[in-house]
Amino acid sequence: MYSKLKNEIRECIDEALTKLRVKLDEEITLEEPPNPEMGDISSNIAFSLAGKLKKSPVEIAEDIKNNIKLPLYFEKVETKGPYINFFINYKLFSTKMVNYIDKRYGELPEKEETILLEHTSANPNGPLHVGHLRNAILGDSLKRVLQHAGYKVESQYYVNDMGRQIAIIVWGMNKYGFEFDEDKKIDHAVGEVYFQCNQKLEKKPEYNEEIDDILHRYEEGNDQKLIDSFELVVENCLDGIKQTLKDLNIKMNLYKWESTFLRNGSVDDVLEKLQPFTIKRDILYLPLEKYDVDKELVLRRSNGTSLYATRDLAYHQYKTKNSDISLDILGADHKLAAKQLSLALELSGNRAPEVVFYEFINLPEGSMSTRKGVFISVDEFIEQATQHAKDELISRDLDLSHKEMDDVARIIGVGSVRFFINQISPEKPITFKWEEALNFERGCASIQYAHARACKLLSKSEFDEYVDVKCDYELEDEEKILIKELSRFTEIIRQSASERRVHHLTEYTSSLSKAFNKFYKSQQVIGSEHEEFRLKLVDASRITLKNSLKLLGIKAPEFM
Repeated sequence: MYSKLKNEIRECIDEALTKLRVKLDEEITLEEPPNPEMGDISSNIAFSLAGKLKKSPVEIAEDIKNNIKLPLYFEKVETKGPYINFFINYKLFSTKMVNYIDKRYGELPEKEETILLEHTSANPNGPLHVGHLRNAILGDSLKRVLQHAGYKVESQYYVNDMGRQIAIIVWGMNKYGFEFDEDKKIDHAVGEVYFQCNQKLEKKPEYNEEIDDILHRYEEGNDQKLIDSFELVVENCLDGIKQTLKDLNIKMNLYKWESTFLRNGSVDDVLEKLQPFTIKRDILYLPLEKYDVDKELVLRRSNGTSLYATRDLAYHQYKTKNSDISLDILGADHKLAAKQLSLALELSGNRAPEVVFYEFINLPEGSMSTRKGVFISVDEFIEQATQHAKDELISRDLDLSHKEMDDVARIIGVGSVRFFINQISPEKPITFKWEEALNFERGCASIQYAHARACKLLSKSEFDEYVDVKCDYELEDEEKILIKELSRFTEIIRQSASERRVHHLTEYTSSLSKAFNKFYKSQQVIGSEHEEFRLKLVDASRITLKNSLKLLGIKAPEFM
């Protein structure tokens, strides 16, 4: 709605310029004045026209103001020096906003484009660790935002079942009889076997030839017993990974196995398309020097087997055929590989993917009780977050049962991790700090608490969400700020979706939460002469907070 207001202002300025017979060669930019007394939306268009019209910006601003026909939701327009300032008619606008907002608020019109979004795609040789966390959370949150923005989105996990890591596990289970510990979560048990196998390989590196042979035979696809062994390892590990993703509120639409593209001929197909550009010596490779890439892309080994990059090309060819937009979430260390992949795809007549690169998460020393040198699993991280949240809840001496305490602590813990990671632009590294992530005054918990506050207030009233209300009084400043924040939600969704950046949404959600809390603390709702309207405003805030958190993959508790 806020973007609609700005568009109406642009139109009325444009109409004023037409009356003045002035042609504008650039887009009209708008901003919010630093002081509410100077209006709600401002334009400095007079500066841009000063040179062209050979007049002072102050005089130009006054001429434009005198020719403006105000849109419906504005009560007046003034000039302050060279600035043209517009004042919202809050009685009309607030009435419109609180009656307009419902549970689908923020949804944009359905688009024709389909997006195939690949994220996480960790090797199935152990549990997800903190290094995978940002990929998974960014990918899932972006999926939610894009769907709310009207896109048809399918999220996929690309399963690397042909990697050397899986061959090592199969080798160790066959050679040494290693088994998965039934007392451990299955992906952790798989990771333990992988660790045991690598210990054996460190002592006798010559066994790597046996791993090479296993990989070769698996790629040939003639040994069904071997294929079954690979599938057993991968499926077991994926079962554990899926549970971890579920704990993070993440659900994939499809798990696409790498071997599929070798078995169905897609690898051969993409290699045939690249044949005019490749060079075959001992290996088959694609030279990329002419594209300012120093490193060639190897496509086949000397023994004829394919590489991960080759199969990834076939997978992305599949993406081209099955979507309008391919979107990959990748760590910053994949930039060279992504550039090689994009060039190869374009040479083979396919579409290069869009890529969101992210920097990595750093953990302060001693932040987790894990043995030095051992990776920190996402499962451990979630448990640690939940315990931190529970400790904070206990310290506040809240009237919660043991089950309520556990449930709310889990919601707050996972929400805090997701929010902390989402609030930083992906190109910036993150140092994760528990005291910031779980801050009940400024972090995600404070936003969840604002939602719970709204729910509690509404439960104490006889509020009817289906009855429209009318604002018939001059709003207080805290109400105006809250109304304006509520009106920005759709614009934020559009920006986050178009830029593929969810941190805009976290910034907005924090801002909305602060605006609601200021209103809540300063204005009486139940029992006031404006109770009916203010209850509707509280409900509009509740809905928008809940929708915002949901798009970030965070649950909004009704009590805390």
